Formats: sequence, C-alpha cells, structure tokens
Amino acid sequence: MFSGKTISPLFTDFYELTMMAGYHKSNINHQSTFSVHLRPSKKRNYFVASGLKSIIHYIENLKFTDEDIKYLKSLNSFEPSFLDWLENFKFSGDIHAMEEGTVFFGNEPIMEISAPIMEAQLLETMIVNTINLETMIATKAARCVYSAQGRPVVDFSLRRTQGTDAGIKVARSSYIAGFEGTSNVFAAKLFGIPVSGTMAHSFVTAFENEEESFRAFADLFPENCVLLIDTFNVIKGAEKAALIGKEMEKQGKKIIGVRLDSGDMTKLSKEVRKILDNCGLSYAKIFASGGFDEYKIKKVLAHGARIDAFGVGTRMGVSSDAPYHDTVFKLCRFNKKNVRKLSKDKVTLAGEKQVFRFFDENGKMKKDIISARNESFENGTPLLTQVFKNGKKCRELKKINQIKKDFQKNFTKLDNSLKSIDKDIKYPDFLSEKLKALQI
Repeated sequence: MFSGKTISPLFTDFYELTMMAGYHKSNINHQSTFSVHLRPSKKRNYFVASGLKSIIHYIENLKFTDEDIKYLKSLNSFEPSFLDWLENFKFSGDIHAMEEGTVFFGNEPIMEISAPIMEAQLLETMIVNTINLETMIATKAARCVYSAQGRPVVDFSLRRTQGTDAGIKVARSSYIAGFEGTSNVFAAKLFGIPVSGTMAHSFVTAFENEEESFRAFADLFPENCVLLIDTFNVIKGAEKAALIGKEMEKQGKKIIGVRLDSGDMTKLSKEVRKILDNCGLSYAKIFASGGFDEYKIKKVLAHGARIDAFGVGTRMGVSSDAPYHDTVFKLCRFNKKNVRKLSKDKVTLAGEKQVFRFFDENGKMKKDIISARNESFENGTPLLTQVFKNGKKCRELKKINQIKKDFQKNFTKLDNSLKSIDKDIKYPDFLSEKLKALQI
C-alpha cells in the first residue's frame, strides 16, 4: 500500500458489512464516535504509537469498485439498495489521533473516529489490524534499542515476518522506534531508511575457501566491508578477517568489521575482540545477529559481551514474547448520547475523549489524565490531535525522520523504571471528574 497501491474496502470482517446493511435497512446512520485503545498488558509497561500513516492512506483511497460490488452481489446476502449505497461510499468524518512515536499506556485512547455510523463501522477491521501490528512492533523495537544501551540496532526480520505487508511495516515501525536501518531494500526505498547488509553463509561456502570469499567481498565493497566469520570456525574466521583487514590498510582502506551469527556471543565476541586488537584493528566493529531481542541483548551485555551493534530479526519482527495486543475499537457516543460497553473485564469508557500528559520538574512523565474531549488542564499537554475533518486530511503528517526524533525525545521523558523489560510497572493515569460523570 505504501508503493501507491490501495487496500480494497473488502479488507474487512464480514460482520462489518452485515451490520452496515442492518443500519441501512433500519435507516440508522446517526453520528457516532468510536474510540481505539489497547488493553493493559503485563508484558508491556508502555506502548509506542505507530500506524497512523497506513490508516490515513487507506481512508483517503477508500472506494468500492465495480468488481467489489459485483462480488458482494454474488454472495446473495445484501439488498440492491445497500449495494447501490456502497457504490458512492466516501468517508466524511473526523479523526483525532496520537502522533506516531508517542509513548502511551493501556486504556488510553490512541484514536477516535467520529462519523455516521455506517462509515465509521467499515473502518474497524483495518484500523485494529494496523494499530495492532505497527504499534506492537514499534514497542518491541523500542525495548530492543533500550537494552542495547546506545549501540546501533538494525532490522534483519524480513524473511520471517508474517508476509510482505508486515515486512514493510516492521521496517518502518522499528525505524521510528530507534533502529538505525533495515535489511529490507523495498522498505528502505519507500521510506528513505538506511539499508544494511553484507553476506550470508552461502556466499562464504560458494568459494574455494573462506579467505577467498572474504577477499572477493572486500575487493567489491571496500567501503562497506563486514565479514561473516562463523561459517566454519569463529576464531579462524576472525584471524582470516584480520588478515584481509591488514591487506585493506595497505590499499588505504579500512575494514568496517566482522559479524557473528551463532554460538556463545559473550565468549566469542571477547575472543574476536582480542584478535582484532592484537592485529592493530581496534577500529573494526563486532556485529552480532542470530536470535536477538531485548532479553538476549540485555543478557549478553550484562555478561560483558564485546558487541558494537546488533542485527535483530525474527523475535522482533513477530514480537515473539507478545505477538498481539488487545486492540479495541468500541462505540463511545451515538446519536448525541454517550454509550459504553459493560461486559465483564471489557468495560469501555463512554464519551469523546482526550489524554493530557503532565511532567515533573525534571521533565519526566508524571501522570496522564484521560478526560472528556472538550476539557483543558493547566500544564497538561493534549496527546490527541485532529488529522481528519469532514472527510479530508486537515494537516500533513510528519516525515519519518521527524517522527523518529520525536519518539527519541519522548522516550527520554519516560522514567527508566517504566523502561524495564522484566518488571510489570504501572504508569499513573487517571480519569477526570468530568469523564467519570459521563460513565454514570
């Protein structure tokens, strides 16, 4: 979709269409507001907002084609008058949303959609799908970056993400959350993300010997020479890489470094560091990949691993420890009345809302207040801003590098205790008295 392609409005659950047909039959299309939030998770102390760009792109291009209508007609489920209505479908509502890169917490509205109910209802599946994936990945990526303690982290997840669309969105969301780049060439082209990668083990084994493969790569890519040294024996591989590094020096060039992809990363990185240093290659970096996420990064660094940068793949790209979040899209206002869901353990908040953030004297996040939309608080920063008005995008979205900078600034204001990957710590958030009154 980021390459200019649009997603069909049929990218939805069937019950969205059956409900819309029911509204149409009953002549119900009053103004409504749906609120989107993530339920709290014991595995995540915070979330990082991502996905707004995808959602806006979808809504701006939302249209039922003749082929879409023909297919729906073939189902023999919908009346002709409803299908006629779909032919002219166009979103006419308002959207308030958190900026991408915003740190937020469970139960806080990340987005609210106000529109005639038939229009808003159709957006549910796509919005939940998008926010679940992109926010999930941005959050996982932020945790990896924090565990790396300032060392660069690169997205290596493409081959094991859940499909092509996910691979593109993972690259973008992880970059927003602090990754330095991606191995995904298409995503790099689309978003202007730095692209990264060198060689696989197949390249090494395609040559007569390891040294020959290293030399061939160094000759071809002298400005970006990172050699994979664990195909056979790490120590011997490091020694051969050091030999190539010294040959490059004689040519007025420098090896960038070596990469480890298996084995005891702590022990091996220490041994490789000694080999490189003893050969006068103290500038050469040690990159590591292979099963990394925030937990493994933290573990190897705590044990003194001499790793300068990480390639993080599968476990980040599928958020292996928390592969989904409970993303909720619920009606909170309909036909000028506030409504809420009261199901056990799934109670929602009635009314159109805003989130205000407060900071302490050191600039750290102190608390959030979930309020009614029309409230204001002295010293409170509103987190939801309007991005759609009367069916039109009312402001330009930020460029990806600005989103990345905003996230980094945002993240520094989050107390380090909440950045813990091991402890379940709740950030203080409250309901305003006015919003509480709406729940009665």
